[in-house]
Amino acid sequence: MRGRRGDRMAINIQEHMAINVCPGPIRPIRQISDYFPRRGPGPEGGGRGCGEAPAHLAPLALAPPAALLGPTTPEDGAEVDSYDSDDTTALGMLEFDLLYDQASCTLHCSILRAKGLKPMDFNGLADPYVKLHLLPGACKANKLKTKTQRNTLNPVWNEDLMYSGITDDDITHKVLRISVCDEDKLSHNEFIGEIRVPLRRLKPSQKKHFNICLERQVPLASPSSMSAALRGISCYLKELEQAEQGPGLLEERGRILLSLSYSSRRRGLLVGIIRCAHLAAMDVNGYSDPYVKTYLRPDVEKKSKHKTCVKKKTLNPEFNEEFFYEMELSTLATKTLEVTVWDYDIGKSNDFIGGVSLGPSARGEARKHWSDCLQQPDTALERWHTLTSELPAAAGALSLA
Repeated sequence: MRGRRGDRMAINIQEHMAINVCPGPIRPIRQISDYFPRRGPGPEGGGRGCGEAPAHLAPLALAPPAALLGPTTPEDGAEVDSYDSDDTTALGMLEFDLLYDQASCTLHCSILRAKGLKPMDFNGLADPYVKLHLLPGACKANKLKTKTQRNTLNPVWNEDLMYSGITDDDITHKVLRISVCDEDKLSHNEFIGEIRVPLRRLKPSQKKHFNICLERQVPLASPSSMSAALRGISCYLKELEQAEQGPGLLEERGRILLSLSYSSRRRGLLVGIIRCAHLAAMDVNGYSDPYVKTYLRPDVEKKSKHKTCVKKKTLNPEFNEEFFYEMELSTLATKTLEVTVWDYDIGKSNDFIGGVSLGPSARGEARKHWSDCLQQPDTALERWHTLTSELPAAAGALSLA
């Protein structure tokens, strides 16, 4: 292929295809055609022949990939590691720690860093953040999220996220979904990859370290034409339907941490409403305005009702309030403590979020907590309880209060 004297010759397709593509982000270079010999004279050709390369450049076939990339600078203090660009690592790697504290019923998630994430923006970089969900029942109530790291494919977070109210039963059957997404201020955030960790892989009080390749999102049964928000709702409803297929199972509406103690000096029961976790959202903004009511029944005089203050716009409220019921221990053994959580609404009936009953007729952890309280007076016993969609009969009469 010939050109007129003095004109710069275009590089043909064969020479462009000779570029040795290497994994990872490629630093911009001033002119890629400088790496190829030129045919014919030109301002930069210097009259070299077609088989001669510039003296200051090594032959392309012998140059290592680092020669093309130039010196790389670690982003945010993280070392840039190379990785195989195949199907298993094309989305990147995520490094994190998980710790289940059985004594405090908490799950600690330490999101450390990611490496080699898939570029999502026009500049070849991304604005990644990490979000966590507990399955089944992924919803806004149990979503945790890290901060966003700007313009990087190797973000470092070093953030500790914590789930409260995690029981041994949760460890047995729940799965932690860890998703890495790209934040976009002008449009919807984009999904990069995810990891699903069955919590049964964890041992109590033993930190487990993970360094895993991100995977593509598990396909949903919903049509591909649905928006991301509708697909998320479809996934949540499908998981909820599967959870309710078992006989006798009620919809889980969150958790509540209660403290029970019978005071022999004051001759009465001290009930502590400490906090709630992962409550169901009842308002259109995706949150609730929760408060807690307690009721000791049977109560002929209807004087046993106590109510906490309202916590605005939260699904994980902290109350730290105590109520006292003056009663002999022998009489208390025949009573049932009903604890209900409500969403406060102005000008209309409050919405029931969930409830739990503790007493001799209760089952599981609720019955054990009540029994231990009666058998161990003057001892404060804290336990997490699951809130269900079952509305106690006594609480229904107080829904407007």
